[in-house]
Amino acid sequence: MSVATGGSEAAAGGGGGGRVFFQSPRGGGGGGGGGGGGGGSSREEAAVAAAQVQQRRQQQGKVTVKYDRKELRKRLVLEEWIVEQLGQLYGCEEEEMPDVEIDIDDLLDAANEEERALKLQETLVDCYKPTEEFIKELLTRIRGMRKLSPPQKKSI
Repeated sequence: MSVATGGSEAAAGGGGGGRVFFQSPRGGGGGGGGGGGGGGSSREEAAVAAAQVQQRRQQQGKVTVKYDRKELRKRLVLEEWIVEQLGQLYGCEEEEMPDVEIDIDDLLDAANEEERALKLQETLVDCYKPTEEFIKELLTRIRGMRKLSPPQKKSI
């Protein structure tokens, strides 16, 4: 049982790297195997650490496959631009801005440019400054973008 948890064996053993989780339990007497066992244990720890690093890289690889980094970067730049432009349109900082939500994926779902423009006009109906230039520029910027779907959880 102490092998499965890892922490209780490290506490009982006194100080020899409690990060090895799949190590077979050692004998109950604390003194037998202190010199040579330490070198083998550190090799095992290094192997486990290397395997964990490789597993993290593979997990990160899965994320970048699901979300193209270029597309994410474009989306972030666009969202920052939108916030800046809305600040200028409403004449205030982001914290003071009225609750305006522009859903890029929703705009990309629209059938054509006119429908996208109508959605934006409805969203910005409370803005007292002219919004035509903002709408035109936003539609130009989203042209060619793809909708980002939420990550799919794969069952193992």
